Amino acid sequence: MIERIARRFEGRWLQGYARGKLRGDPVFAAASDLVKNQPLPVLDIGCGVGLFEFHLRECGYLAPLAGFDFDAKKIAQAQRIAAAHYTDVEFSVADATKPLPASPCGHVILFDVLHYLDASAQRDLLERAASRVAPGGFCLIRETPRDASWRFRLTQLEELFVHAIFWMKTRAVHFPSADEIVGPFARRGFSIETRPLWGRTPFNSHLFILRAPSVV
Repeated sequence: MIERIARRFEGRWLQGYARGKLRGDPVFAAASDLVKNQPLPVLDIGCGVGLFEFHLRECGYLAPLAGFDFDAKKIAQAQRIAAAHYTDVEFSVADATKPLPASPCGHVILFDVLHYLDASAQRDLLERAASRVAPGGFCLIRETPRDASWRFRLTQLEELFVHAIFWMKTRAVHFPSADEIVGPFARRGFSIETRPLWGRTPFNSHLFILRAPSVV
């Protein structure tokens, strides 16, 4: 599956990136395992080149998938692959600080997005994301919460590196605390779970599993 996805990208660098992320980043398997038993539509905010959507489709996930990112070059790669190989997968260029693209309520995904926004924009995005989660659905946020750990300091350095090589167009602006991340969901009655998700990496990644109340 990993090779099949990776070879659909153009150029050795992107193929290597896709291969390395799918093999080494635990977020794909962790998130897929959570949503697979409730196949709701998925909205992926800051989807990059669409790796999570392609992973879900290869795992047999059949619900509609939509992702957006402000990096037009990444979206062009995702759109080309989706058009050629996957059905009901849509990608668009959009800014996370603007109104969310129209799509059905379902699961909402935010992987490594928040720290590129200031604190005010983060709060606004989290409120909008929470409003788009279907009853019983998940908002899954992978983020680097601000703390005093060595992992956090190393993650700050890594963010400087990915910006320096132009993979990320913007610098990290504000690393939120765990309370800042979960606050808008707690106020809406979501259940909250946090798991360390650094896998074999030295980075301070955590998965915030936020589940909307079911309609009784």
